[in-house]
Amino acid sequence: MNTATHKHKDDVREHILATGQRIMAGRGYSAVGLNEILTEAGVPKGSFYHYFGSKDAFAVAMLESYFADYLAGLDHTMSQPGANMAQRLMNYWQQWQDTQSFQDCQGKCLAVKLGAEVADLSENMRLALEKGTSQIVARLAEAIEAGAEEGSLRIIDEPGRVAESLYQLWLGASVMVKIVRHKGPFASAMLLTRHTLGLAG
Repeated sequence: MNTATHKHKDDVREHILATGQRIMAGRGYSAVGLNEILTEAGVPKGSFYHYFGSKDAFAVAMLESYFADYLAGLDHTMSQPGANMAQRLMNYWQQWQDTQSFQDCQGKCLAVKLGAEVADLSENMRLALEKGTSQIVARLAEAIEAGAEEGSLRIIDEPGRVAESLYQLWLGASVMVKIVRHKGPFASAMLLTRHTLGLAG
């Protein structure tokens, strides 16, 4: 296979994944059929099964792609020049608030949208979610530990537990924002996050 052909196949696969991610982030997994995704993507069903063996396999690949992009963005935020680690962490949660809203999140809130739903439907999807969220927590723990070492934040528990608690806090806040249809839960989460990291204000 020449390079151009390989790139085209990668592009088609990524296009299907991105289309599915955008639609499912808005409406969930069960409510969206393959035909809707393929029609929106402009791809025939035969092409879909060339890349994915089933809807379940597609969803696993979609979650893996989502978390890979998410982790790349998180790494970028945690390496921003001209900021200490506490500032980078708060920038991360500000970005979370800006992108995980109850309005159209353009596919950026996939873990929040699908977490509870697909964990009960498919063990493969549950494992993909577990792996992805564990990687996020691990990155946050590294950043929190680095912030404590440089003195930009203060914690009273082990970095891994702090990271896990804060990630769970923000997941819960994201669900509540969808229920109440305003960003009040994010404001509460931000205050508790600053308190947990020993930041003033």
